[in-house]
Parts: sequence; C-alpha cells; structure tokens
Amino acid sequence: MSTADPDDRDEPRPSLLERLSAFLTREPEDREELLDLLRGAFERRLLDADALSMIEGVLQVSEMTVRDVMIPRSQMDCVSIDDEPATFIPFVVDTKHSRFPVIGESKDDVVGILLAKELLNYYRDPGAFSLRDTLRPAVFVPESKRLNVLLREFRTNRNHIAIVVDEYGGVSGLVTIEDVLEQIVGDIEDEYDFDETEDNIIAEGGGRYRVKAQTEIADFNGRFGSQLSDDAVDTVGGLVVHAFGRLPKRGDVATIGEFRFRVVRADSRRIHTLQVDKVSPAPGAGPAR
Repeated sequence: MSTADPDDRDEPRPSLLERLSAFLTREPEDREELLDLLRGAFERRLLDADALSMIEGVLQVSEMTVRDVMIPRSQMDCVSIDDEPATFIPFVVDTKHSRFPVIGESKDDVVGILLAKELLNYYRDPGAFSLRDTLRPAVFVPESKRLNVLLREFRTNRNHIAIVVDEYGGVSGLVTIEDVLEQIVGDIEDEYDFDETEDNIIAEGGGRYRVKAQTEIADFNGRFGSQLSDDAVDTVGGLVVHAFGRLPKRGDVATIGEFRFRVVRADSRRIHTLQVDKVSPAPGAGPAR
C-alpha cells in the first residue's frame, strides 16, 4: 500500500527556468565562472546547444566594439551623389545590398543612405526621381562604441546601418544590425544564400560564380580546370583563410592564382559563401589590399 501523500502527486514539475535557476543558485565570481556554470547546465541538458551558443554570443557582444565587426572603409560599396540612376543601378544589382552609403567627393563625405527598394520609384517615373530627395539620414558611430549599446540604438531608432568614424572624424567603415546579430546567433541567411539542396557552385552570369566555402578544392579544380593546391587545406574556404592568414570578414577579397575570391557570407566563426570570378593569372598573389 502506498504511503505517498496524495498532495505530492499533484505538485507540478519544475519548469526549465526553475531548474536552471536552481542550478545557478551559486553566484559566479566572474564571467569565466558564469560560462562554466552555463556549460555545466548544457551538460546536464538544462540548455540545448543553440541556447548555449546564443548566451555565449550575448556575453561576447558586451565585450566587443564596432571596430571588431565593421566593414572596412576600403570595402564599402558606395553610390556617388553625382551619378545618374542608370549609371549606378547595375552596381546596386551586382552587389545585392539593401542599403548603400551615398557619398560626395570622397568616402569621408557621406551624404545619406540609399535604400535599394527606393529605386522602384525611379522605374515608376524616371523623370521625377531625385536621388538626393530619396536619401535617409546617415547615422555616425565611433569605432569604440560597444556592440550591445549599438544594438540597443538600432532597435530604438529602427535603423539598420551606421557609418563608423575614427577619432579624427574620418570614415573608417560601416556596420549593420546584421553584423551585430550574427555575433549572437551566427550567420543569418538571406535570399542570396545557398539552399542546402543546391550544388556547391552556382553560375551567377557575367563570368561570376557563387561557391560554398565548404567546397572541396579537388571539386573546384574539376569544375574550372584549375590547379589550386590542396596540400595545406581541403576546402575553398580554407584556401581563402590560408591566403589571408586570418578569418576574413564579409567583403574581403583575395586573388589566388587566376581567381578572385570575394567573401559574401561570413560570421565570427567561419566563411560560408564566396563569389568567384577569373582574373589574369597572378602567381603568388595574396589578399587584395
């Protein structure tokens, strides 16, 4: 005969939050101890791998600055305020960004931000379209701004892009809300990313190809009849990282042999997608400066 109290059977099971709170009852002394506790929670299945990764990303963002994730000035894709739409629209289509800094005499003179979707108004009535009247105000932030602070400002102001300035007021790059969020959740895929069922190498037209970074060098060579070396690394992404000597950022360009590799998708962990086109053979050429 059972001696259990009937009321005990009616008590609800503790929620995930309650179990996690009980596990973290001991207050951590520093960030590393907090991470150790969270990893212990993962090992005890109180957190799944995705949740742990995002929490680690949040903690990392609070330690990072805009300088750590910005697109450098040399790799900013800009539109000139003096150009006619018919001149720069092919460039907008080719680069596939949703927002573009519009500049005057140089990249230090940012006039405003062009939203690519606004160009639909040009096609509706080319004669009435004014680039200057279409621009959104540019937001400027210092290189030293913390990413968590910038993310809060992005959300508050409903802004998705900021121009980064150095201590002298010169433009040193740009940063988007996607650049910040990818530090937390990893790479954010968009309509230009690969479907998992697609081939590793997709022709884009104009002699350009979109290539998954995980493509084996042997497969790449087989497709293009090239002789890129796979002695040091196995994949095309590894080859590009090896050429830079570091993990490149989105927009970075390296010329290897007869190919130019442009990083299209990358996060703080790895390269995902590359844009590739053939150039004149340049033996020993490394990353473009």
